[in-house]
Amino acid sequence: MTSEILNPAQLAKLLKVDSATIANVIELFDVRSYVAGYSNLTLKAIYPKLPPAVGYAVTVTFRAAYPAELGDSYGGMPQLITDAMATPAPRIVVFQDLDDPPRAATYGEIMATTFQKFGFSGLITSGAARDIEQVERLQFPCWASSVIVSHGYCRFLDVNVALTVGGLQVKPGDLLHADANGIVNIPHEIAAAVAELCEHYIQAEEIILQYLRSSQPTVAGYGETVLKAKRRMAELKERAHSLLNK
Repeated sequence: MTSEILNPAQLAKLLKVDSATIANVIELFDVRSYVAGYSNLTLKAIYPKLPPAVGYAVTVTFRAAYPAELGDSYGGMPQLITDAMATPAPRIVVFQDLDDPPRAATYGEIMATTFQKFGFSGLITSGAARDIEQVERLQFPCWASSVIVSHGYCRFLDVNVALTVGGLQVKPGDLLHADANGIVNIPHEIAAAVAELCEHYIQAEEIILQYLRSSQPTVAGYGETVLKAKRRMAELKERAHSLLNK
């Protein structure tokens, strides 16, 4: 398949499903290891009850542990927003905090409000969050490794560079899907097909779940149902490979 920017209908399909389903569907294509392409336990959704976010990555490196000779994050925000416009919408900003461990918060109410007002779908940082209650009222999804009260000497270093957050490698423009389960990087070459197959994958899983909801499931019946679901999954895998080879 050719790489392309997803249209609104395709993006809407991705927003209807959770990140665990996205990860499962990506496995059908056999384009990467089953233990690659997603964030690790160090990143958590600050507001896990919010729906999934999908966006093309605007990447930024960040420090806050010591004073800079020039500039700070607030002074750098206008240029960051300007640079971000080269990335297709929807956009999700991704910060790698280069301080290890993080010494201060990457974002708070002002930064989150700014990104929301300029149309970003969410914020991801390997560093820390703050202004938890204020940002929650914005209903703006954020992922971080921790919560720290101060902004320290926060500043941006480089924009639109390859970076790593929570063990996940992210390049500028990568398509990310994120929710309370974690963050998944969707390869561009299969993104449209992933959007197409998500609902079919859910239907295949539902074969098992519907049987387990029946009044008197048996072990034998459960085994037969699992085999039926596996056959449906195998059909989806064949379909995925055929889409990949188009």
